[in-house]
Amino acid sequence: MTTSANSRLDAALLASMPVLFVALWSTGFIGAKFGLPHAEPFTFLFVRFVLTLALLMPLVKVMGGAWPGSWRLRGHIAVSGLLVHAAYLGGVFYGIYLGMPAGLTALLVGLQPLLTATLAGPLLGERITTIQWLGLALGLVGIAMVLGSKLDPGTASFQGFGLGALACVLVALAGITLGTLYQKRFCTGMPLLSGTVVQYLSAGVLLGLGALLLEERHIEWTATFVLTLGWLVLVLSIAAILLLMALIRRGEASRVASLFYLVPPVTALQAWWLFDERLPMTALVGMAVTIVGVVLAARGQTRR
Repeated sequence: MTTSANSRLDAALLASMPVLFVALWSTGFIGAKFGLPHAEPFTFLFVRFVLTLALLMPLVKVMGGAWPGSWRLRGHIAVSGLLVHAAYLGGVFYGIYLGMPAGLTALLVGLQPLLTATLAGPLLGERITTIQWLGLALGLVGIAMVLGSKLDPGTASFQGFGLGALACVLVALAGITLGTLYQKRFCTGMPLLSGTVVQYLSAGVLLGLGALLLEERHIEWTATFVLTLGWLVLVLSIAAILLLMALIRRGEASRVASLFYLVPPVTALQAWWLFDERLPMTALVGMAVTIVGVVLAARGQTRR
């Protein structure tokens, strides 16, 4: 294969990374819906992280990956793990466990790009252009159109959960937003595989304590739960997270965050396919609006 062909292949692989990430990441909400009837949230996540670490740690050794070079960097990586994994996943899973619909959870967490863009300037020195702000606004409008019925407090979507579920999802939103910014600011030298191990270790310890102190730690080992757990470990906790870390390393924080605008529409499509949740024409138009918004928000950015 020629150098030119290799270059084209590398470019195609890099271009496919955001699409693949969105497709994989959006399945997390569906996985939570499948698995939570069989295990409490912190217990579920603790088992997931233990299994993930059991696969990742030998992989680091086999691939000869270096560990973070200083205890200071390891500390920063651990903090980012607490935000990106413990706060985000813990909030999402507990919110759904307390009755928050998966689609509405995806919508609320989908506000992350607006928060990231707002904070990226003062914290990271990133400049958000007028076109990008327009893209972020369009993305928000598109999400509202896709899941619009869930925004009406009079619908069944708002029945069966209270302020506790809403608070959990808002904690998840804060966790993934601050975690993305923290990772970009303090962990740019993080080795991908070993750094992810450190993140899962810190998050797993916190979630394990939560399971020990707050839950009964009972698991129904049904076929559905085992398959769901396997998917979340292999596809979400390893493949999707490594993609996210690579994207954060390669791009501006607010540009990477704009990908999360695509997650609610993709989640809605998956829910339609798996649970026969019908999508009205407004939702289909909203998906198109969201995609346009992401394209605008993801345009190249300049430094102050």
